Amino acid sequence: MKRIRSYRPARLRLQIVPFLVWLAAVAAVGFLFYHRSQRFEILGMAQGEVRQVAATCDGRLKSVPVKLFQEVHKGDVVAVLDTILDNENLGAELATANAEIQRLMATLANSQENLLAEAANIETDRTATQRRFFIDVENARLRVLELKTQLEIDKAILDELEQNARTYLVQNLSDQNDTAYYELKKMKGQRDVLAKTIEENQRLLDQAEGDLKQTEQRKDEFAARQLQLPPLDSALEVIRWEIKVQEKKIDELLARREPVLLKSPIDGIVVQLHGRARDVAAWRPGEFVVREQDEVVLAGDSILSIAEGRPREIIAYAAQNQLGRIQEGMPVQLVKSTEPAQITNSKVAYLGPTLERLPECLWQVP
Repeated sequence: MKRIRSYRPARLRLQIVPFLVWLAAVAAVGFLFYHRSQRFEILGMAQGEVRQVAATCDGRLKSVPVKLFQEVHKGDVVAVLDTILDNENLGAELATANAEIQRLMATLANSQENLLAEAANIETDRTATQRRFFIDVENARLRVLELKTQLEIDKAILDELEQNARTYLVQNLSDQNDTAYYELKKMKGQRDVLAKTIEENQRLLDQAEGDLKQTEQRKDEFAARQLQLPPLDSALEVIRWEIKVQEKKIDELLARREPVLLKSPIDGIVVQLHGRARDVAAWRPGEFVVREQDEVVLAGDSILSIAEGRPREIIAYAAQNQLGRIQEGMPVQLVKSTEPAQITNSKVAYLGPTLERLPECLWQVP
């Protein structure tokens, strides 16, 4: 049986391919047309940082060593401010503070002498007390020696009495008369009295030895005890603190006599001051350009302005119908309109959130 092949689907696919290519080309052209490079121009101003040098305190301008449009460097002195507006009041304050210091120093010297005299008296009393302890010890020692000596004498006498009694008894052993009896009784009575005396003296000796030990202990404890005197520094600390307060006050008064040096915060050029916008109409010619010598200024008053020598940013003003075309990070081409002409590439850094009036210097018809 004979097979019949069909070629219609293949022919159909071959006819669709050119149409798909054409359709893709149209889509690519539309995409490229929609995202084509858009060229438009807006005006802007190149400007650098502007710093105002202001007075840090009330005073009078002693000197302004710079002129308008003079080039300065960071750290250069651009104004000298004298903070003393009334020298007589300052002199009176200094004299008062100095007199107070003299009074405190006299009080300090007097207090120091009194404390030293008191310490000397306390030291003298301590020496006298220590001497009394030494005397008590020596008296107790002498009392012990006295009792020991007396005991030895009494014991010797007692031994002698006993020896005499024994000798008399041996010699008169054969005599039975009353004389011998009374003599022996007398010897015995003397011996008993002396024995009681020895016993009493022995008790007194023991007591005296105990007193001697206690006296020596009290003497040693007193000698070991340190004399607790209030230190002079602590006693005089209040007066010295008051003196330091007055000295600090004098330093502050003297510091007011030193002129205040105002220095340039950046490298740049001295330019005119920018006052408040609502006061511009009231300015007189030359006013608010640069403050002059001998002018009185208040804290926060501007003395002069310093602008950077080279611009660091460009502020461009776009119309409302151009806002949708500008995005942050968008590459742009910068063209300088004045001679010498310059062209460079940059990008949009920030977009301002508010609408502002175009500066008059950028108006095509002022």
